[in-house]
Amino acid sequence: MSTKDFIEKDYYKVLGVPKDATEAEIKKAYRKLAREFHPDANKGNAKAEERFKEISEANDILGDPKKRKEYDEARALFGNGGFRPGPGGGGGGSFNFDLGDLFGGQAGGQQAGGGFGGGIGDVFGGLFNRGGAGAGTRTQPRRGQDIESEVTLSFTEAIEGATVPLRMSSQAPCKACSGTGDKNGTPRVCPTCVGTGQVARGSGGGFSLTDPCPDCKGRGLIAEEACEICKGSGRAKSSKTMQVRIPAGVSDGQRIRLRGKGAPGERGGPAGDLYVVVHVGSHPVFGRKEDNLTVTVPVTFTEAALGGEVRVPTLGGPPVTLKLPAGTPNGRTMRARGKGAVRKDGSRGDLLVTVEVSVPTDLSGKARDALEAYREATAEEDPRAELFQAAKGA
Repeated sequence: MSTKDFIEKDYYKVLGVPKDATEAEIKKAYRKLAREFHPDANKGNAKAEERFKEISEANDILGDPKKRKEYDEARALFGNGGFRPGPGGGGGGSFNFDLGDLFGGQAGGQQAGGGFGGGIGDVFGGLFNRGGAGAGTRTQPRRGQDIESEVTLSFTEAIEGATVPLRMSSQAPCKACSGTGDKNGTPRVCPTCVGTGQVARGSGGGFSLTDPCPDCKGRGLIAEEACEICKGSGRAKSSKTMQVRIPAGVSDGQRIRLRGKGAPGERGGPAGDLYVVVHVGSHPVFGRKEDNLTVTVPVTFTEAALGGEVRVPTLGGPPVTLKLPAGTPNGRTMRARGKGAVRKDGSRGDLLVTVEVSVPTDLSGKARDALEAYREATAEEDPRAELFQAAKGA
């Protein structure tokens, strides 16, 4: 059978019973008709075979109290032919039936006619929402769209974390029509995709692909009279400001995902995610290298030559004191552990301190005399001797 038309079938009429028939009456009617049209009793009769399929199909639905209830509710809700599941949900005319039920317990579990396996559940997966390729998407919740935004943080905020306001615009269910797209809130099922929001297209080799329905734009519904606010789309622009917590330790250009903070879903579906691209400003003193902070500290010539203790600033904390070894060269980097950026596990990187020997530009007479005496004392030393030797050897 074609699953797109199953809701139009009157299974009560197929079995010849009233809508208020009891389970016993349905079972009795099924047995009588099944014996009459069974393929074994009508060999080579194609019409009898099709009739037997129809009878088995009706019994599978009406003989199961739960399926019968869903079938009755579906017909009452959507009317005759008002709802049809999408392509691919049917079992292609394959139905299970029990010969034991047919003949009072004899030969139970066999399949008659050599080709009725597969299950009525496959055919009606779209109606009862029990999965399968044809499960109808019209009544399923739809996840909201993801939103991307940007935020600019100061250097300190990026290291320590910050809560910032973000104003976002997204598409949300239209309040005027409650997301239906219809001015009166009573849209109809899209006749093109029969409520699934998708249409199938062949791709060769017996396979088919699905695309969003071009008529209902994937919603499965079409407005009888379009809402003036959303023009029948069911979605309207929504703006809101929310406080977003940016975790400590983010870096410039990092893209943060905040689950459930995106556009709201449809029909009870979950909200999308919010992606925030972070831009970080510079700092006049500190830099950053992965999880470590960097700082350049000027020292005097005597501190570098004779050694000593140097106070070094930290970001947002008290200074630390580093011991400078005698003979420290210009550009040497030392490490202050645990004074860097916050890592994902909550620990901190280090502060990398680079020494820069400061050369005075204005000397007092006493300082000049001292340096002249030093130059005379070290006149025999040539710091560039090894340089020229290496250059000559090369």
